[in-house]
Amino acid sequence: MNVRTRTQPTEEAPGRERLTRDRIIETALRVMDDEGLEAVTMRRIGRELGVEAMSLYNHVEDKDDILEGVTERVMNEFEFPDSTGSWAEDARAMSREWRRLLGLHPSVCQLLAERHKPLEGLATYRAMDSALGVLRRAGLSDRDAAQAFNALGGYILGFVMMEQGLMLGNDDDHARQHDRATEALQGSGLVNVVECFPYFADCAPDHQFEFGLDLMIRGIQAGVDGASRSDR
Repeated sequence: MNVRTRTQPTEEAPGRERLTRDRIIETALRVMDDEGLEAVTMRRIGRELGVEAMSLYNHVEDKDDILEGVTERVMNEFEFPDSTGSWAEDARAMSREWRRLLGLHPSVCQLLAERHKPLEGLATYRAMDSALGVLRRAGLSDRDAAQAFNALGGYILGFVMMEQGLMLGNDDDHARQHDRATEALQGSGLVNVVECFPYFADCAPDHQFEFGLDLMIRGIQAGVDGASRSDR
């Protein structure tokens, strides 16, 4: 990736830590974690680093370049679980690690969901390569492994986004909203919602994640078993 090389004053005072691409990306990630994706601007990053926004262009192309670097930095934090010899357990372990990592950087979920181009940089593909290896070891064809990867990834990304803001009973505020909704539903005639609604707040996020993950794993195994039977 080409970086702009036009000369701009860095406005680095004597004794101040040198401005680098890594420092810019680290600062952007910190702002994103603390205040959300919308808070990440060239001006804000410059202010955090004590330089004019134009000085950043000596080290990065633009805001998109910074966000690309943020994504790669987060992906580098992925902790690869040890293999257990069971593809299903390995898939569960990797899925839990994805959830943990995205939970630490919730705005990255939004960043990934809004992308309109493939990820860049080898670091972003290492976890993908490991996950695809697990799915291929399960007996999936290359095509089905790619589709299963997308299905699992979509589930994990969607769950973390829901966990951060939509899951009923996830915190005291959501619990109060659930109680108000329960009152509003009385006499509505929405029988299925009324009967099932109490269990939305009663389900802990960890349990809910594992429930959905188990459905995904069992679905993949059923697909493998079905393909094996049709080949006989």
